Amino acid sequence: QNYYRAPERIEDDVLEVIRQGEVPVDDVAVFVQREDAEKPNVLMMTSCDVRLTTGEKIGMGYLGKDVSALYKGIKKATYFYGGLSFVALLAAIMLGHVVSGRVVDNMQKAYYKQRQFAADASHELRTPLSVIMASADLLGNDPSIESPFLKQVIEDLKDEVKKMSNLVGSLLQIARSDNNAEPMHVHEFDLTVAMEQLVRKMQPLAEKKRITLDINTDGQVMYSGDEQKIQQLMLILVDNAIKYTPEDGRVVLSYDGKKGSSVYFSVQDNGIGIAKEDLVKLFDRFFRVDKARSRSMGGNGLGLAIAKTIVEAHHGRIDVESELGKGTTFKVMVKNM
Repeated sequence: QNYYRAPERIEDDVLEVIRQGEVPVDDVAVFVQREDAEKPNVLMMTSCDVRLTTGEKIGMGYLGKDVSALYKGIKKATYFYGGLSFVALLAAIMLGHVVSGRVVDNMQKAYYKQRQFAADASHELRTPLSVIMASADLLGNDPSIESPFLKQVIEDLKDEVKKMSNLVGSLLQIARSDNNAEPMHVHEFDLTVAMEQLVRKMQPLAEKKRITLDINTDGQVMYSGDEQKIQQLMLILVDNAIKYTPEDGRVVLSYDGKKGSSVYFSVQDNGIGIAKEDLVKLFDRFFRVDKARSRSMGGNGLGLAIAKTIVEAHHGRIDVESELGKGTTFKVMVKNM
């Protein structure tokens, strides 16, 4: 019987692996003997049964190879390529950060320019519109113009200029809000008084459509904020409610209570309602649920967008609940400034 003895350096390791019975039969396994962590012995071994021609098993045969050098080489290569991958990843992150930073910076500059253009254009348009309105007033008061057709043209011109002036004013307000240039005049005032003033102001508009405009308050409610903007917020909501409520309907402006530094109020109507798919876009600029009807009523799709900016300026929240054919409720929460 011929055999090759394992080298003396790894002989003890080979015998230990064999004693433990871990060498697979008819398969190959790798064993790392870490007696020396810096220079471990790495063995690749297999085994097979030794049988007589009759099939009787008389022993085991073991075959192995010292692959320590190969193991060390693979280990070093793994560390090298792992380190190289880490460096490449860092470089990619840094490059991506620089490139994305430039892209975002360019986008921000374009966005700021667009907002500034909207503010500048809106501001510049106010003067010529004022001149056109003044000229239309002069023409309307000119006794030499007797033609009913011309008088109607002048009235139509004045109506269109008013709509354009309202649109320009809304655009200017939104542009200033975007640029944080809209001034806030914060002081303490009675919210109930502000609500009563608004209802008196909107009463003639409601009476034209035979709409009942009610107010629901609970005595004096002191609130610290921008009174003019809060009144504008309530005006937008009540005006919308009146526009989209049919004749003989009802609109209610209610004070809903106070919790901590937050004040709650709402505007409810029994009008045409809003479809569920439109609720998510309701506060988007220039969005109108019924474009044809909104245009005929003088709407420009900016009222609720302005309302939202006013609420956000007062660190609040505005929500809407609506059902088609049954009405809409806007719920507002604003905090004391």
